Amino acid sequence: MADIRAIIAIGQSGQLGLKGAMPWEGNKDRAYVADVARFFDVTRGHVVIAGPTTISAFPEYAYEDRTIVEIRSIHHPEEVFGWFPDRVVYVGGGPVVWDIYAPFIRHWDINRLPYDGEADRWFDPAWLVATAEGA
Repeated sequence: MADIRAIIAIGQSGQLGLKGAMPWEGNKDRAYVADVARFFDVTRGHVVIAGPTTISAFPEYAYEDRTIVEIRSIHHPEEVFGWFPDRVVYVGGGPVVWDIYAPFIRHWDINRLPYDGEADRWFDPAWLVATAEGA
């Protein structure tokens, strides 16, 4: 089976999103630029699965050195992981995706950024301890 992981950034209070994007989107401060660079470095050579909104945010160059796959609600996690046996698969997205995939994630790489502003999507600590039968 694939090695299932997540790599995410959250704000100081667990902020994940605002109006369909990351609340700090476009911030050029060092911490934010380094976080984006680290994401692309860590996922290089691996698989990234995510919903359509997250996939649409990937720059064209990201497709050159990682496998990026759009997932939909019709795909069961075990089916998706079966597409990539013996690969490292990073689950990207937000609450909707992690609500479904969290029970399968064995490693959470969470970077807390200095952002402490508005958000409409939040990290749920319950994802860290979610379990799935057979996972």
